[in-house]
Amino acid sequence: MAKTKQHKVNFATKAVHAGQHPEEITGAVTIPIFQTSTYSNKKLGETTGYDYARTANPTRTALQDCLAELENGKFAFCFSSGMSAVSAVINLFKSGDHIVCSDNVYGGTYRLYEQVMRKYGLDFTYVDTSDISLVENAIKPNTKMIYVETPTNPMLGISDLKKISALANNRKLISCVDNTFMSPYFQNPLDFGIDIVLHSSTKYINGHCDVIGGCVITSDESLAEQIKFLQNSIGAVPAPLDCFLILRALKTLPLRMKAHNSNAIAISEQLSRNRKVKKIFYPGLKSHPQHSIAKKQMRGFGGIISIDLGSYSAAKRFCNALNIFQIAESLGGVESLVCHPPSMTHGSVPKKMREKIGMNDGLVRLSVGIEDIHDLLNDIENALKKI
Repeated sequence: MAKTKQHKVNFATKAVHAGQHPEEITGAVTIPIFQTSTYSNKKLGETTGYDYARTANPTRTALQDCLAELENGKFAFCFSSGMSAVSAVINLFKSGDHIVCSDNVYGGTYRLYEQVMRKYGLDFTYVDTSDISLVENAIKPNTKMIYVETPTNPMLGISDLKKISALANNRKLISCVDNTFMSPYFQNPLDFGIDIVLHSSTKYINGHCDVIGGCVITSDESLAEQIKFLQNSIGAVPAPLDCFLILRALKTLPLRMKAHNSNAIAISEQLSRNRKVKKIFYPGLKSHPQHSIAKKQMRGFGGIISIDLGSYSAAKRFCNALNIFQIAESLGGVESLVCHPPSMTHGSVPKKMREKIGMNDGLVRLSVGIEDIHDLLNDIENALKKI
């Protein structure tokens, strides 16, 4: 999207317009769904830049251009799921390479690394990446990447992006951040020197629980060429309709994120006063151990809150008593959802490892939606009374 010298275009404007221009033939304001598998060349050897839809599609191009601008990056690549985005990144490496990874990552990421990629000779060390000394100590001669979730899923740990970036640069390592929980609206890791940002765009980027998708963004030309090659070679690309829906959803991302954030702050404050809540994990609270770092590198605290209710039986009573919050996998939609990570999203993580990072059987994760805050507060209060 073109920017004037007189005025820098702000996020909300980019969300509506970046990568999106009136369609050339009809002038349609909304990017069309280019539902085609192939493209005609007028003459042999001449191409419009579109030859086969796995390689490129105009609807996907518009979405990728928009995402690149929102993350302050130069190149973006969309995938059919968040896990296919993670898979593309990990396929940058070869047998014998070592990765330092946050010890609290999404269960699907851990499953991919441990049950799939180890079979191909990749090695992984999991540490608390909020402690930069632990990250540095985990680096080996064959380490190639530092992979970080911040905030983490579901313990909401925060890693210092400047320190992670500096360490990676000093050791000539690739740094990658899963920015799913914050979305580009609240956090831009590339601004801190991080090499690669990825998202499960199923979550806040789309935000309506109706599309599965993922994306990878970078400003490094060499990395971009490799990721583009992997996107085309592996072929885990999103359908044109999915790209259209995510692109449409991005237009309201700023409005949605403000509502998620304000609702979550109010709920976290209420939960912090309830004695039935043993622990609360939310970076917007001053009691959070990395609250000061969160304030420096994030423009908001997001819509995810995790609470420890002390036991599985208490967690089960609480979840079953909720009315507006629906028991479901996933997060980041306009609808409020509740999840029990130990038995749902992180069931593939060994119990010993879960407990090491504080993910006890009483842990519940709330994905706070954009409903009326009074209704949400009442729903939670009533459910806590059932414990």
